[in-house]
Amino acid sequence: MKVGITSETNQLKKVIVHTPGSEVSLVNPNIKEELLFDDIIFESDAKKEHLDMLNLFRAAMPEDGEVIEILDLARSCFQSEDVRSWFIELMIKELPYENIHTIKRDLIKLNPDMLLKFVIEGSIPPQRKFNIHPAPNLLFTRDLAAVTGEWVILSRAAKKARAREFLLMDMIVKHHPLFDQVRSNVINISGNQSIEGGDVLVASEKLVLIGMSERTSFSGLMNVAEQLLQHGVEHVLAVDIPKKRSSMHLDTIFTFADENECVVFPPAIEEQTDNVVHLFAGSDSDHVQSRRCSSLKSALEEVTGNSFTFIQCGGKELIDQYREQWTDGANVFALAPGVIVGYERNTRTFETLADHGYKLMDQYSFIEQFAGNKFDHTKEGKIAISFQGHELCRGRGGARCMTLPVLRSKN
Repeated sequence: MKVGITSETNQLKKVIVHTPGSEVSLVNPNIKEELLFDDIIFESDAKKEHLDMLNLFRAAMPEDGEVIEILDLARSCFQSEDVRSWFIELMIKELPYENIHTIKRDLIKLNPDMLLKFVIEGSIPPQRKFNIHPAPNLLFTRDLAAVTGEWVILSRAAKKARAREFLLMDMIVKHHPLFDQVRSNVINISGNQSIEGGDVLVASEKLVLIGMSERTSFSGLMNVAEQLLQHGVEHVLAVDIPKKRSSMHLDTIFTFADENECVVFPPAIEEQTDNVVHLFAGSDSDHVQSRRCSSLKSALEEVTGNSFTFIQCGGKELIDQYREQWTDGANVFALAPGVIVGYERNTRTFETLADHGYKLMDQYSFIEQFAGNKFDHTKEGKIAISFQGHELCRGRGGARCMTLPVLRSKN
């Protein structure tokens, strides 16, 4: 099996990432908000932090685990002249406002590396006579798709700044051998609908959470939910969250640390009521039924029959909750059940995790202990691993945002 996710927390086996490159250095401060950035990023430091994070992943993954760079997947697809031509036509069709048709002949002449450079940087060196904005958000591969079971949800961007990245992922799913076995299991949406992977969380094989956020529209959510319910998922929890930059996706305020433990931003999760709708198939299986739930915690417990523990991002103090959610304290990423990673700067969050039985380790001690040795999460217990991300966090995304898992173990 090359692709399959039945839980947010099962052991990670394959993950797609993008180590930041020259595209982040092309962000002009005058248009940073248009490019969905609150600040500019120093490329060399961000790259080092990201590569260190990937070394941490490798130390925790099994011997056959893979960390896959998305540009390697795209470059492989672009080796085919037919695929390059298809992708150029796709950009012209889906991005009419960019006027890419005016340089179609130039793009067709490009080799795979140069075409990829255009897609990411927005121009053709060395002349760079035609310029469109770079794609610095490719760092956040999570949003490009979501794997639920053996199905792939292809995201559709809510913002023009990210549209080229989503087309790149569309091409990879349609043409790269990694997705051969699930190519017929693709969920698409169209038109003005939008859905992004940061709003999709796989609680189990039968239960998926979808946030209705700044980036995922109501129609996009319902379209995907209907298709999931037709293909093996039994329950979808639609979670209405604040439509704010600080909570752009559900995973910026809520993530799974273990099967029944979650890290949450209390003001947007615990203090909200009547903001969750339970969607499920009707008796004839052709119609979706719905039921309003009093809270996310009660909805999870009712659907699964299990009790859930919500661990507060930032701890008990409100100011700490807001400060650490701003630096992605609630956006943790599970390498295995109860083994999570997050930015070291969120100290109150890590202290709270320790109060809930997590052993605290930094990235260097974890790598020193387990790199080259088999990491067995069943013997090590719950661990919260901190890693440095002083530059990375300027992009407003944490470890989960920077990862697109495509394969986890089934238990």
